[in-house]
Amino acid sequence: MPNDATVTAADIARLAAVGRAAVSNWRRRHDDFPQPVGGTAVSPTFSLAEVEDWLRGQGKLADSPVRERVWQTLRGAAFGDVELADVLTFAGAFLLYLRAEPGGWRELSAAPDERIAEALPGAVRAYTDLMPDALPADPVPLVRALSQLVDELGVAETFEFLRTRYLEHHSRRVYLTPGAVVRLMLDLGGPARTVLDPACGTGAYLATANELFEDVEELLGQEIDDTTARMSAIQLALRGAPAEIHSGDSLLSDAFPGRTVDLVVTNPPFNDRGWGYEQLTGDPRWEYGLPPRMESELAWLQHGLAHARPGGSVVMLMPPAVANRRSGRRVRAELLRRGALRAVIGLPPGAVPNMAVALTVWVLRRPSPGDQPPDDVLMVETSADPAGFAEVALNAWRGYLKGKDDETDSSVIVRIIDLLDDEVDLTPARYLPQRSAPTSEGSFTVAQELLSAKTEELARTATELSCLTRSDARDDVPMTTIGELARAGVLDVLRGPTRGKAGDGNVPVLTLQDLAENRDPSGTAADTPEDLRLRSGDIVVSLVARHPAVRVLTDGGALLGPGLAVVRVDPSRSDPDFVAGWLLLGAQGARLRSSTSSARFDVRRARLPRLPLDEQAELGRAFRKLSTLQTALRETYEAGTNALRLGLEELAAGTLRPSD
Repeated sequence: MPNDATVTAADIARLAAVGRAAVSNWRRRHDDFPQPVGGTAVSPTFSLAEVEDWLRGQGKLADSPVRERVWQTLRGAAFGDVELADVLTFAGAFLLYLRAEPGGWRELSAAPDERIAEALPGAVRAYTDLMPDALPADPVPLVRALSQLVDELGVAETFEFLRTRYLEHHSRRVYLTPGAVVRLMLDLGGPARTVLDPACGTGAYLATANELFEDVEELLGQEIDDTTARMSAIQLALRGAPAEIHSGDSLLSDAFPGRTVDLVVTNPPFNDRGWGYEQLTGDPRWEYGLPPRMESELAWLQHGLAHARPGGSVVMLMPPAVANRRSGRRVRAELLRRGALRAVIGLPPGAVPNMAVALTVWVLRRPSPGDQPPDDVLMVETSADPAGFAEVALNAWRGYLKGKDDETDSSVIVRIIDLLDDEVDLTPARYLPQRSAPTSEGSFTVAQELLSAKTEELARTATELSCLTRSDARDDVPMTTIGELARAGVLDVLRGPTRGKAGDGNVPVLTLQDLAENRDPSGTAADTPEDLRLRSGDIVVSLVARHPAVRVLTDGGALLGPGLAVVRVDPSRSDPDFVAGWLLLGAQGARLRSSTSSARFDVRRARLPRLPLDEQAELGRAFRKLSTLQTALRETYEAGTNALRLGLEELAAGTLRPSD
């Protein structure tokens, strides 16, 4: 395997399972750290072999360098007309050959490189038609590297590693549906022997269906992006799935005309204004009405129903506006009248990251000839339980299928006749039972007592501020910035992820909302080497100017969420509360200066005075008192709001009456 592969600072951080800031610190503090061999001053590259030796000598090597060498070899094979996607596809095709004919490769690998390069394309094409037209100029180093990684991971996991790394570098191009949502949708529509995903993307639904359903006979997928389609086909083939994947636009050029399946499940493109309205006006798939020009989602729903066998299911992820847009009411009404729509399930905000709204899942069933149309629809809203939304949805759906009509706080069965009005609004929250007034004796009294306690606590906190007295302003104190202190090695500035994390996991994540409301971490995610795990004493800062918030953590262990940064200080050189106070002052100023909702707070430009540690500690205690006041104000407001709500509800219900 070649030893001239290069790596970036991000790659080094991955090898050592640390953040990029740690790599920057090593470069500053260790004279023997490898020098750059290429790249730019802003983004240098280093010799992988030198970095590997240095990390091993420091006891910091956490990940397998074989993986990094294979990835860098793959990247190096992309040149000229041969793009990285083509090289990855070639690698996948070789892995399919290796899976089918390991003995053939062992024999061929013993030949000279020239002979391997000559024979390899034909050998691979004999086992798969997924070979790209453009091949690496010298594929031998890559296939030898791949075969070594296969010894460590196996063929399927080797390609999964390469595919995941590719998707990390092309995150804007490929959209990933979280695993919890994928599993929920399959559970709602399954079990199934045949499955179609007409907008299959990276193949998450089909791959999960292959694992989830017993006796799967056929997995069909279509994806508009040719590169993504080929990667999905390879991924499924390496896992032995009975899959057939095609590239192309499912609405304009259906790859499976006339074929039906037990389950159609997908996350289709939203708000697509070029879905083919003019070309497809008379298409026979529009059995429930012509989808309006601005309603591509209703076209996808009917495309799914056209491919479902009689009695088959369609489960699709939808934006909430599909439920109540006026332009789509006729199609929605027809879906109801014909008994095709069975349930609409609202997901919690953030269940699908990077979406500005909370999405919904629509569950449909293609009516069989002679079926009596149902007279009701299940409505579920899971936003009250972000952690357990899938269980809430599945329990409601399974109860509905068993004929149970129990009304809960999160689900209700609605008669179709009650939905067929001028709006045909299918928004679940509209039909959920309103919260009934509390019936337990003394609930308002409890809230009132809590409000009184919080008010007294607020008063005590305010009184403690009397220790702050006015004095003459000092103009002789030199100022510095967080960025200057970071460059001097006094502290570190660490960033969180740029976007929400997809996938399952149970590691707590501190979110921007958690920081703003001063509450414990509420998010969860799977832990990866790229994540930043928080420590006690870390100063967490909001990067969103309109939400200024700073907190010094007393507990560690959670992961840092998007929109946040960490300033990590050495307590022997800087007082955390002192630094946090000046950061909050800078964040408040950024909010006043911001002119847009997307304005960011530049942590590194925050100013603070250069003071001895004892003076820092004195000011830090004062800042902490002001932070305590902020918390007391918020908790008093929340207690007052709760007492007000309960008082209104109990007065309306007659369980609370005025007394003389």
